[in-house]
Amino acid sequence: METFLTDAASKPVLYRDLRHQWAALFAAERNALANAANLSALLYAALPDLNWVGFYFLQDGELVLGPFQGKVACVRIAIGKGVCGTAAQRRDTLLVADVHAFPGHIACDAASQSEIVVPLLQGERLWGVLDLDSPRLSRFDADDAAGLETCAADFLASSDLARFFGRF
Repeated sequence: METFLTDAASKPVLYRDLRHQWAALFAAERNALANAANLSALLYAALPDLNWVGFYFLQDGELVLGPFQGKVACVRIAIGKGVCGTAAQRRDTLLVADVHAFPGHIACDAASQSEIVVPLLQGERLWGVLDLDSPRLSRFDADDAAGLETCAADFLASSDLARFFGRF
């Protein structure tokens, strides 16, 4: 799938259409690892101007790399470190227009210029984060945050994380 956004007004429509696609992916599958792999591939193929999409899952008090699309990535990120660790610590979506201006940014890919990180929360339980990077400054906005927060909520509702990651 290839998608091109012509203006910001197209984003809500794009995320609405993508929601139908990820819902179809999750419809017959509860395996969290399979759903994370397919979702990262879908988002990477469908959203423009990305160079990385993936998951970090909380294990033993740190974020550990999960399924992703893009160049090789940092394997472990401490809570409170970098954009991912800060979003996990704050339990809030972080939009970073210029990652090089973010204190403590962890540069896995020097091409990354902006980033959005959505915590994977079920009630008070933090499972990890969904992370998207772009080689373009200010790539992400409130429409992306809303669309990706819905995406994360649907992923959590459709995946049996307790079975797969519950021991961590």
